[in-house]
Amino acid sequence: MNFELTDEQRQVRDLCRDFADRELRPNARRWDARHEYPADAVRKLGELGLLGVAVPAEWGGAGMDSVSYALAMEEISRGCASTGVTMSVNNSLYCDPLLKYGTDEQKARFLAPFARGERLGCFALTEPMSGSDASEMRTTARARGDEYVIDGAKNFITNGPQADAVLLFAMTDRAKGHKGISAFLVPTETRGLTRGKPDEKVGIRASGTCSLFFEECVVPRRFRLGEEGDGFKIAMGTLDGGRIGIAAQALGIGQAAFEEARAYAKERRAFGQEIAKLQAIQFMIADMATGLDAARLLVLRAAALKDRGQRHTAESAMAKLFASEMAERVTSTALQVHGGYGYTTDFDVERHWRDSRITEIYEGTSEIQRVVIAASVLKG
Repeated sequence: MNFELTDEQRQVRDLCRDFADRELRPNARRWDARHEYPADAVRKLGELGLLGVAVPAEWGGAGMDSVSYALAMEEISRGCASTGVTMSVNNSLYCDPLLKYGTDEQKARFLAPFARGERLGCFALTEPMSGSDASEMRTTARARGDEYVIDGAKNFITNGPQADAVLLFAMTDRAKGHKGISAFLVPTETRGLTRGKPDEKVGIRASGTCSLFFEECVVPRRFRLGEEGDGFKIAMGTLDGGRIGIAAQALGIGQAAFEEARAYAKERRAFGQEIAKLQAIQFMIADMATGLDAARLLVLRAAALKDRGQRHTAESAMAKLFASEMAERVTSTALQVHGGYGYTTDFDVERHWRDSRITEIYEGTSEIQRVVIAASVLKG
């Protein structure tokens, strides 16, 4: 497989790297400490076309490919993981399914302004008692004439506090199990929809996350995405692509930690020399660099398969599994290289360590990725 980047892909990568160095890295520690949503930075992402990377220009997007998106996600997350996941959700979990399943009317209202960065979307699948097993969801959507009445709750919804619309999944026929799930587009100003207080999190603290509550929340039938009962198919297909974004996010977090550890090892002296000359530190640096390169190849492979229109369920799961677990190892090792200083908030490496952990959980835990991979491998 050829991973030579095109001129456009290199330009996207370099643009995002420059933006991350100028706009994100200098501010990320402050945003994290204050749990402050980086509204201005997200607005600028929209101006750069990075909130609808793979959406065609006719629907407000940049019209680029999935490889460009993965490169962009790595660089933005390298600068600030919280900004990266905000970008990821709007692109992968909100815009992508709208582009694939939306009617022209839905795309005009719910896709174009979101791809342009004028508005922000979120994806609501997880519930208090339903995470990896979506068939256990309790949120319902009851048909009533030309509308649906929605009741229930969703939690851990990234972009929830700031979102202008929700891609919501609800049961329309519980007797059918996962085949009774349908998808809906719900503007956040809809009566009956309320937001909980922002979640207090260990990491990605500048990314808004909250619970959403629906009580007699009425949406017109034309806001249903796809056919009734298509919700599970839409959600699972969307997560295949979303996992590429989270894998790229994990890669960016790991890359940031690696760069800081490498620089610190060249500056810090012990036993009369730079610690970078100590074999113990060199082995740490070598293992980090190898893990990052391996993860990058898996991410690019999954993105390239998606661009070619090929099935990429297992490959996306492999990329997400390896990159997220790699990121935790790399950030932990980078902290170790920093010694006691790494455990203080004076250095960014502790933030990368905290930020990396969630990548093994959201958009499918590592355990779920292994289930997906095993199912694919055992078919062969």
